[in-house]
Order: sequence, then structure tokens, then C-alpha cells
Amino acid sequence: MATGFAADGLLTLGQGLAVMLGANVGTTLIVQLLSFDISLAAPILVLMGYLLFQRGRAGVRDFGRVFIGLGLVLFALHSILILLEPLTSNHATQMFLQGLSTHIVFIVLIGVALTWAVHSSVAVVLLAMSLATNGVLTVPAGIALALGANVGTAINPVLEGSVKSAVARRLSLGNLLSRIAGVLLILAIYPFVGPFIEKVEAAPARAVANFHLLFNIGFAILLFPFLTPFARLLEQFLPARTETGLPGAPLYLRGVPEDAPLGQMLAAATREALRLSDVLEQMLIGLREALASPDRRLIEDVRSLDDQLDSLNRAINDKLVAIDPRKVDGPSNERAGRIIAFSRNLEQAGDLIDRSLLGIVRRADKRGISFSRDGRAELVTQIDALVETLHVSTAVFLNGDIEGARTLASAKEKFRRMEEEATAMHFERLRSGNVESSESSALQLDALHDLKRVASHLIEASAYPILQQRGDLLPTRLKIAT
Repeated sequence: MATGFAADGLLTLGQGLAVMLGANVGTTLIVQLLSFDISLAAPILVLMGYLLFQRGRAGVRDFGRVFIGLGLVLFALHSILILLEPLTSNHATQMFLQGLSTHIVFIVLIGVALTWAVHSSVAVVLLAMSLATNGVLTVPAGIALALGANVGTAINPVLEGSVKSAVARRLSLGNLLSRIAGVLLILAIYPFVGPFIEKVEAAPARAVANFHLLFNIGFAILLFPFLTPFARLLEQFLPARTETGLPGAPLYLRGVPEDAPLGQMLAAATREALRLSDVLEQMLIGLREALASPDRRLIEDVRSLDDQLDSLNRAINDKLVAIDPRKVDGPSNERAGRIIAFSRNLEQAGDLIDRSLLGIVRRADKRGISFSRDGRAELVTQIDALVETLHVSTAVFLNGDIEGARTLASAKEKFRRMEEEATAMHFERLRSGNVESSESSALQLDALHDLKRVASHLIEASAYPILQQRGDLLPTRLKIAT
């Protein structure tokens, strides 16, 4: 979350690093909590969450989800402790780990690998506490395993973060580098750490948990004054790419000066608008693939294309709105209006795909709902029709063909009929009493409605400005009362 906020500019890098320090301390508090017997808290939290979710309103229902999630997390972590008991009591495991107790660096590396594999520093620290309690590892060796967990938990955000944005990588990489530095510092004074912790706390499990807490608190206090220079160092090491290297940055308007001839400005804006068409086609094709295989990474890749649409539309609008009105004649003003209408409608069509249609795909996947073969075929057919409509709309935008605009506008009725037929079939499924079919049918109906709205934007993008200029559009679809 902090990485995403920092990448979007909602947090500075220094603020993001401070959030990470707080998050690191927060995980140690979970370990402290789990060092006591809190097995009874998990079912209580789940029950409270269920009651809030069932009886509460929208905001209260969200708190219910939080309590259910916390209860399930505690259940899972408590189950880890139970599952570790046969492992720690195994004689071969005990002999192996006891033989490693003097190889501190190797145990740290094992902790790094285990934490990277299980994606949880809490689980590995609990393992270290369990092994120390059963005498399989000495307290210094358990501390070494906990040290490795502190590094291993910072590896996954680096590997799984955005590889396209240097800004997005800075925070996760800074967290990893700072943790490595902290572990190296502890290893430098390691002969004094174990005896000190054992003097403070005699119980092995509590000793490991206390070290984990003190390490993160102490490291946060030590690093906090240096967050600003550390952030500058990371920014120099991972400089942000210039705007010209970003996928959604303008290519043709970038080199056009403000005082350029009007024809050159409009030609460059037209070429940028064509890029909008290409990006939107990629989104439609990606939506088609996501329906067949709702892969999370594929969905995120398609959603990222909407950012390109937003950037290009903003660049086109900024350039055309900045044109001096005294330099614009009638035909040029009409052409500029058509460019703005085309780019705005394509950007809004991308928003629908991003926020609505891909959301439906994710919701269906999350609930384990599969569209029927016929239902998926209907959606794919309409997406293919949208791709063809986009091609026609782009051609009409370029050539200003009146007959093409009328043909394109008449296609709106076809999408309206498709939605009406799907609605009728949905109610038939409801009457049949097939709950599973009605649930998937409802999602399909939502998708078809949104696809029709996408079609409206594609048609309005190029056909409506031409037809409105000629006076060929009726002000209303209502029949005149007689």
C-alpha cells in the first residue's frame, strides 16, 4: 500500500519509508501477542465480524469483514504453532538444527529463505520461538533466525513490485537495504546480543520475541533522523524516467511549440487521438482474454492502459484549449471540437472498462462464479462488435464521412437490442429458480449494460459531432404527442 501511495505521489519517499518503519514495528506486536495463548480470541473475532456483516449497513459490514479477517489470521497463525510441534519434536530435525546452532550466518540465511518462501516474517519468528522453547535451537540461534526473517520479509515487495516504474521500486528497495544494514550491524556485535537478551528474559520464546521487538524499535529510532538523506540517495540511485519515456506521454504534441501554426497543432493532436484508439483496442482485447482466463496480473496490465488514456486525453485537451481563439476560424474550430470529443469519449470508454467491466470479472472470479458457455459467448461477441465499432469510429473521425457517421449512429440500436434480449433471458433464469445461474446471469447482465455504454461512447466519439453539425440529430427519442 505504501509503495502504491508513493508511486502515485500521495506520499513522499521519506514519508513512505517512515510508514514502513512503523509497519515493521507493527508486525513485532503481532509476534508479542501470539507469544501468549490467544486461541480463544480468534473465534470471538470471527463471530463478531459475522454478526456485524449480517446485520450492519454498508460501513458496519466493512468492519465485519475486518474482524473476520483478523480472526482467520489468528486461526492460521495458531495453526502454524500446532503444525510445528511434530517438526520440532523430530529427532533428526533436532540433531540437524543443534549442529547449526554455532553457524549464525547460515541460520540467518535460512531465515531469509524461509521468510521469502512463506511470505510471512511472523510465521518464521514463531518457528524460531518454538524451536528455542523446545531446546532445538539456542536463544542466540533463535535470534539469528529472527534476524533472517527481518530481511526475508522485505524481499517479496521488491520482487513483486512494479518493474516499470523506478518511483514504485524506491520504497521497497529502500526498505530491503535498510533491513540488511540493520542485520549486518547486529551481526557485528552479535557475541554481546545473545547474553544481553537472555539476562533480560529467561524464557526462550519470550527472549526471541523481545529481541524481534527491540530490534525493530531500535532500528526505527536509529534510522528515523536519516530518512530524508536516505530518500535522496534512493532517488539518485533510481531516477524517475522523464515524461517522454512514459507509455502515456504525448509523442507528437511534445515537440509542437505553443506558437506553432494551427494546422500543425491540429495534425499532431489528431495523431495523438489515434494513439488513444490503439490503446483502447488493447484494453478491449485484454478484457476479452480476461473473460476467458481471469488472471490477476492480466487484469492489472489492462487496467494500467487506462492511465495511458487519461494521460493522452489530458495532453490533447491542454494543447487545444490553450490555442488562442483569435487564430481559430470556423472549420478549424469544428475540427478541434471533433478531436476533443473523440479523445474524451475514448477516455471515458476506457474508464468503463477499468472500473466496471474488469471489476465484474474480478468479482466473478473472487466469488467462484463462472459464466455459462452461452453467456461468455454473448460477451465475447459484443466485445468483438465493439472492436469493429472502434475501427469504424476511428475511420469516421479521420475522414469525416457523413454516410459513415449515419451508419455508425444506427449501430447504437443493435447494442440496445442485445441488452434487452439479455435482460429477458436473465428474468427467465430467475423464474427457473436456478440460483447459481441467476447469479452469473446478473453479472453478465451488468457486463452487457456496461458494454452498451462503451458502444455509446465509441459512437458519440466521431459520429455525433458530424451529425450534430449538419443538424441530423433529433433532440429526443420520444414520440411527439398527438
